[in-house]
Amino acid sequence: MLYPYYFDPTYVLVLIGVVLSLMASAMVKSTFNKYSHVRSMSGMTGAEVAQRILHSSGIYDVQIQRVSGNLTDHYDPRNKVLRLSDSVYGQSSVAAIGVAAHECGHAIQHDRSYVPLKVRGALVPVVNFGSAISWPLILIGLVLAQSQTLVYLGIFLFSFAVLFQLVTLPVEFNASKRAIAKLGETGILNGEELSHSKKVLNAAALTYVAAAAASILQLLRLIILFGGRDRD
Repeated sequence: MLYPYYFDPTYVLVLIGVVLSLMASAMVKSTFNKYSHVRSMSGMTGAEVAQRILHSSGIYDVQIQRVSGNLTDHYDPRNKVLRLSDSVYGQSSVAAIGVAAHECGHAIQHDRSYVPLKVRGALVPVVNFGSAISWPLILIGLVLAQSQTLVYLGIFLFSFAVLFQLVTLPVEFNASKRAIAKLGETGILNGEELSHSKKVLNAAALTYVAAAAASILQLLRLIILFGGRDRD
């Protein structure tokens, strides 16, 4: 059943997703800012840490580049480039080192052919297509074609975005696990420093959990709104 625009109770699901995402984002920013003021005993910068971790893992064909922005760090598997943001590249805080190590975790996953990472990469084109076409299909099915089949197809394509978010979780958690292990093995961080970096990475992981929850709630909303219209 469809409710009037101003009285749609399923908006609660969207609101919950937004609140979860905002809370997770605020937490990661707060945690990163807190530990960005804690300088590591090694004095190594994020870029130097990344290079040491990659080399200690037998990886020599990944470039390390600086990218503008704050926490815009990412690993590009297509070009084998590890990009570190202004807040990480030249900084020697335990927060910056943790983030740099996390991105190295993705490079190690790529080098070791980590299955969830390969699955996520394979899903990217499907997710991009599904995200672009799912809502148009639903609207066409409802308004123009009066076709529940098109509506179901739109919901099905949107579900790939949910699947992508779910597959992202083990990828991100595993990258953080590898990061902490490498920081300890190489002696870059020790004791309390390692604990601080772990808190930063745990906070960052919550953003992916929130994103997955938000996408699941959005899919649930679509199913509630449009999934059973042929029975109305």
